[in-house]
Amino acid sequence: MRGYINRSDIKMYAGFILILLPITILCYNQELSIGTISAYPLLAILILMLAGSFVEIPVLKTRTKKTEQLTRFAPFIEYIFSVPVVRELNIGKERVFDTTITLNFGGLIIPLFAITYLFLTEANITALEVMLIIIVAVSFLSEMINGVGIVVPQYIGIIAVPFSLLIEPQNAGSVTFIAGIGGILIGTIASVIAFNKENSGSAYISIGGAGSFRAIYVTAILASLLSHFS
Repeated sequence: MRGYINRSDIKMYAGFILILLPITILCYNQELSIGTISAYPLLAILILMLAGSFVEIPVLKTRTKKTEQLTRFAPFIEYIFSVPVVRELNIGKERVFDTTITLNFGGLIIPLFAITYLFLTEANITALEVMLIIIVAVSFLSEMINGVGIVVPQYIGIIAVPFSLLIEPQNAGSVTFIAGIGGILIGTIASVIAFNKENSGSAYISIGGAGSFRAIYVTAILASLLSHFS
């Protein structure tokens, strides 16, 4: 998470750890599974996603706009979004960021492996259909925030739940996991490609990290719990 944790982050991680406690018991009792991912591997994925969210893998360099408004409101943005905006203002030139695009290990790499495994072992067309809906939703509702990156609404993965229950209720957990997380990731990548680099920018833009990790992890938890009832 860009080497910066504030009180909001601590509360978030504390909340996720608290949720993992009953999930651990459910997995121990073999009461949760997502498709072909059984209880123990599922628990390992959830734990690794949370722990891996601190790891960013740089993949690309580009240049983006360093706006005057960002310089003025940097402390406020830093507090709200838990990213070290004030420190990162020194990266690049006076009005240009030397932007690094990164892949978050816990928010992108691990769930991507899980989604790929689910598709290879149990191809699900319904999940692809619902994923298209999530991609469109992310494209419309996400926003490029100066100094932060692409910010996705934390609740957006919930959209996959009613569609999963309506179309394939017996496999709703798997559909929600694949469609929700896959849709968030693809939608975020599309937003990174599409945003106007001449009008906005950030020192770092993370795919699966700052701005989108909470939405991804909330979706993973929802999908896991949903599997208990489907």
